[in-house]
Order: sequence, then structure tokens, then C-alpha cells
Amino acid sequence: MKSVIPVPLPDQPYEVVVATGGLDHLGTWLGGGESPLVKPGQRLLLVSNPAIFKHYGDRALASLTQAGYAVETCLLPAGERYKTLGSIQKIYDAALGFHLERKSAMVALGGGVIGDMTGFAAATWLRGVGVVQVPTSLLAMVDASIGGKTGVNHPQGKNLIGAFHQPRLVMIDPTVLKTLPAREFRAGMAEVIKYGVIWDRDLFETLEAAPRLDQCRYLGDELLHKILTRSCQAKADVVSQDEKEAGLRAILNYGHTVGHAVESLMHYRGVNHGEAVAIGMVAAGAIALRLNLWDQALADRQLALLHKTQLPTQIPAGLALDDLLRALLSDKKMEAGRLKFILPEALGQVRITDAVTDDDLRSVLTTLGATA
Repeated sequence: MKSVIPVPLPDQPYEVVVATGGLDHLGTWLGGGESPLVKPGQRLLLVSNPAIFKHYGDRALASLTQAGYAVETCLLPAGERYKTLGSIQKIYDAALGFHLERKSAMVALGGGVIGDMTGFAAATWLRGVGVVQVPTSLLAMVDASIGGKTGVNHPQGKNLIGAFHQPRLVMIDPTVLKTLPAREFRAGMAEVIKYGVIWDRDLFETLEAAPRLDQCRYLGDELLHKILTRSCQAKADVVSQDEKEAGLRAILNYGHTVGHAVESLMHYRGVNHGEAVAIGMVAAGAIALRLNLWDQALADRQLALLHKTQLPTQIPAGLALDDLLRALLSDKKMEAGRLKFILPEALGQVRITDAVTDDDLRSVLTTLGATA
């Protein structure tokens, strides 16, 4: 199965390719045709982590070298806590040692952390070189690899340091998900459910009809392909209308406001990004219910889908309410001192608002388990 999803941006249009076995044809997609995305013969810096590289590094290298590229690798530790400027420095050092030039490119082979860091390094090395995203986690496939958001974390907040830098190509090979741990697959499903709430009611209802969503092996190839293509299409639709988050694109942060606060307070341990987003979606749904934006039946359907995916829906034990509120004030979506929330109104429809009060937050976060 193969689907090609265009991201029609005016300055840097590109394609998201969802193709079974696509990793083995990466070099052809990158260098084929009359107008190659990166001209064969150029240097490529492949950035990955040791675990992913062990599984898929040889396949990626073989595809790229057979297409005529000179390839060097840079392996970084896995995990959100390594998404720092220190890791970026290691990519810079590798780029310098390999003599990467302006017509060269970086290739991100890994999950969202590797993709974000490689994209940021590419955006800033020599004032910008090309980047190719080859995501290996479900979360990266449907979210982080598309749209050009790159960056690293600051000790006081997630993704506070970054840049917009669109990829030349996003290559998604569903077969690599076979080695993805079940917990990481569920984390990606949080973002898939997000698209169903903010943009694609049909996707949401497709997920409701599926017997199980907690492990990749229960989905089947056809359903997995549909989940990937519908999610990527939703992201492409939004990004093509608002590349740099001037308005509409903010809806992609549904569940992320409270989610990022939870991640930060947990020091990126014990809860992963998708799990935090799931908690954040429950919080946003509860706030929307409190403000009469949607009804209890819709809130229950969202909650049921998260439970079906075996995602957490309560704030981790021990997180204090006041600490959560302080962390929320560090959110990068603050504007004129007011925090913006993305709240659901119906399946496939949300609104952006700064009308959420301190009392609203205290009530909802306490109900979800924050300690006073």
C-alpha cells in the first residue's frame, strides 16, 4: 500500500509518503526524477539513536548509498530528557567533522525527539540545510515529522527553543512499527485521537469501531494505513493553511497545554508525551464541559476512546495543583499574560480561547487528581 500526501506550502512544498517497505526506497524518493530533492553525490548526515539504528540503520544506509549519496551517522541517546542544546552540539560537531555543506542535508531516522533535534540542527547549521524526516514511531509519523516545527527543551519548559524548518520529504514506512513497544504505540494513538476530535470526525468514529487500539498487531494493515493517511492528511490540511501558527495551526496543540505542564513537572520521566497529551485532552474536555461548549456524551466518548487505547486519564500521583498552575504560566502559547486553550465544541471542531479562568483550572485539575 502506498499513499502520497502533498503539503502545499508556497515556499517549501513537499510530500508525505506512506508506503509499505518505503525505507528501502528512501534514496530513490530523495534523489530520483528530473528535480531530485537532494542531488545524488551530496553528503547526508543520518541522525538516529542506537536502538533505532540497530533495527533500521543498515536498511536506510543501503538505500541512500545505493542512490549515490555519501552518508555519515550521528547517534544520540534516546529519550525526551536528551532533547537539549547539548545534543544539538553533538549534531553540529558531526556536521563539521563530515564537512556538511549548504547543498547537503540531514536525515532524521527515529522518533519525535530525533526528528525535532535533527530539524533544529538543520535549520541552524550554515543558516539552514535540508532535512529529511524518516519517522519510526507512530507519534512521529502522524505529528512531529510533518509541519516543520523543530526544537529542544529548556529546563523550564518544553520546546521553548526552536525554529520552523520544513522537510524536503517525509518517508513513513508502516512496517517499522512492528518493533515499536506497545507503550510507545499507545502514545502515538493519543495524537491520532486528537485529530479525530479537532478535525476528522470520520477518523474518530473509525477508531471507535475498531476492536482494539492498544497494540499495533491488533489493527491490521488496512486500518493502520488508514489511521496514518487520515492523520497525516489532517496535519497537512492545517499546516498548509497556517504554516507558522498565526491562527488555525494552534488547534494542533489540543491536549498539549496541560500535557506539557505534566511532562515538565515529571522531568520527562514516568510519563511520555502521548500519555501526557491524553491527560491534557481529558482536561480540555472537562473544561469545555464546564464552559458548556460540548456535552457530557461527547466528553464520555473521548474518555472511552482513551481508555480503549489504555492511555492514562488522570494526573500522575503527587503532582501539586499550584506547581501545575505555575508550569502552565511557562507555556509558549501565553499571549498578553493570558493562557490560550484549545477546547472541543463537537467531534471535528474546536475553538481557541483565552477565557479559561483560574477557578476553571483549579476545579478541573483537582478533579483529575492534582493535590492541593
